[in-house]
Amino acid sequence: MKICVLGSGSWGTALAQVLADNHHEVVVWGKSPEEIADLKLHRNTKYFPEVLVNPAIEATLDFDTVKTADILLLAVPTGAVEEVSRQAASVLDHPVIVINVAKGFHPTTHQRLSEVIKECFTPETLTDVVSLIGPSHAEEVILRKLTSVNAVCENEASAKQIQELFSNDYFRVYRGTDVIGSETGVAIKNIMAIASGIITGLGEGDNARAALMTRGLAEMSRYGIAQGGRAETYLGLTGVGDLIVTCTSPHSRNFQAGVQIGRQDSAEIFWKTNKKTVEGVKAAKVIYEESIKKHISMPITEQVYRVLYEGEKPSQAIKLLMARELKSE
Repeated sequence: MKICVLGSGSWGTALAQVLADNHHEVVVWGKSPEEIADLKLHRNTKYFPEVLVNPAIEATLDFDTVKTADILLLAVPTGAVEEVSRQAASVLDHPVIVINVAKGFHPTTHQRLSEVIKECFTPETLTDVVSLIGPSHAEEVILRKLTSVNAVCENEASAKQIQELFSNDYFRVYRGTDVIGSETGVAIKNIMAIASGIITGLGEGDNARAALMTRGLAEMSRYGIAQGGRAETYLGLTGVGDLIVTCTSPHSRNFQAGVQIGRQDSAEIFWKTNKKTVEGVKAAKVIYEESIKKHISMPITEQVYRVLYEGEKPSQAIKLLMARELKSE
């Protein structure tokens, strides 16, 4: 089984190592000559300075490697998913399973990423799209620390195939069929992670963060169920599991961004200086706009949006949330 990992960043490298550890043929494609040259020396020093990766991983700048793959793993930022998918579909002459690990929505159409990918491929080039998502940081997976995620696809047979492809003694994969619930859950939790970082940066404590995560879970599930997701999904790895890790871990770019914004009581410096992919920033705009359109109550999301896009001070956003009309939980 040959797997082509599209994306030579931290997550692409970490998942490539899981697959190589499982004795699959793995090649990583990337745009960065420096990262590809590094991987050929069994390293990715940009993301993991002290780590030697599995030497069985191959690396290339040649996109035509896609032609010989049985499975494609898309490990690119949300904003690049459509472009890379179309590029892959244009060179394929056989059907493949596409595994997506990005978490977010199309910035213009607001579609879930599996929907975006399906529109890029033809029936002759696509077997299924499987989302491999859940509470996981590349910084821990690359060190082979215990991790559990979910392989999600409407076709359970495809989800099971990917489950078996990745599972080993440190990387356990469950499977599920609630694509809507899972994809919305792992995207919205990035918004909540920014909010969690903001209250941390403002100097609030564990009580505030626990309340934020709990009410954030309520927003995630409320939105997802309204879209057709299942309530029980939000008690699983792609719901509360991903929410916990992203809202509490220093590895989380969304949490880190929130801390910076909270400490400065403004998003202005973040916008001027940030060079990292912070998926929750784009997700906040998408979910806020969709929640207004569909009349779904998303008070935390609304305040994160106003802080990011309307210049509201985080300290003022907290006051507004705490002053909302009292009601039953």
